[in-house]
Amino acid sequence: MSFVCLLGLTAAPAWALEPAQLMDAAARIGPRAPRQAQLLLQMIERARRLGDGPRLTLVNSYINQRIAFHADQEVWGQPDYWASPLESLSRGKGDCEDIAIAKYFSLVSAGVPESRLRMVYVRAMLDGKPEAHMVLAYYAQPESVPLILDNLQGEVKAASQRPDLAPVFSFNAEGLWQGVGQRNTGDPLTRLSMWRELLAKVRAEGF
Repeated sequence: MSFVCLLGLTAAPAWALEPAQLMDAAARIGPRAPRQAQLLLQMIERARRLGDGPRLTLVNSYINQRIAFHADQEVWGQPDYWASPLESLSRGKGDCEDIAIAKYFSLVSAGVPESRLRMVYVRAMLDGKPEAHMVLAYYAQPESVPLILDNLQGEVKAASQRPDLAPVFSFNAEGLWQGVGQRNTGDPLTRLSMWRELLAKVRAEGF
C-alpha cells in the first residue's frame, strides 16, 4: 500500500488565524492555556518566514516537545477524544491524533496549503505488532512521496524511509481517501463526525 495512492486533489479552504480570538479562547480553557497560546503564535510567526522544509521541521519538533503522548482515557477520561491544539498544549498531553491535529493546524496557520496535508491513519509496527496510529503527511507535489511528521520518531522522514508504517486511510477538511485507490471516497465532514466536531471547535478558537 502506498502513501502516494492516498492523495487526492482538492482546493484548500482559506484559514486565517485570528490571534485575539485565539487568546480569548485560551483564557477560557485554563490557566496554562494563554501562555501556551502566546508561544504557539510566536512559533507560527517564525514558521511563516521559512520554506516548507524548515517549516515542517520546526512545527514537528515544537509540537513533539510540548505534547507528551498519553492515552485519551488518562487525559480526558474517555476512550476517544480529539482535542484542539489549545486543549492539548494547555494539558501538555495528548495521544497520536491530538499531536497530529496540532501539527496540521499549526502548519496551515503558518501558510502551508491544506491540499498538501493529510491526516493519515496507519498501522505502525511497535514491538513487532501492528498498532493503530495517526501521523501527518505532507505532499510537496500530488504524486510526491510524502514527508511524515510523527511523534514516534522525531525526525521528519519520507514515507519510503518509514517501512514501519502502513497507511489505511487519510483525510483533511476537503476529502477522504481509503485503500490504494485515488478516488475520493466521501465527504470527511459526513463520514468522520469527530473531525467535523473538531473543525468547528478550532474555528471557534481562532484558527
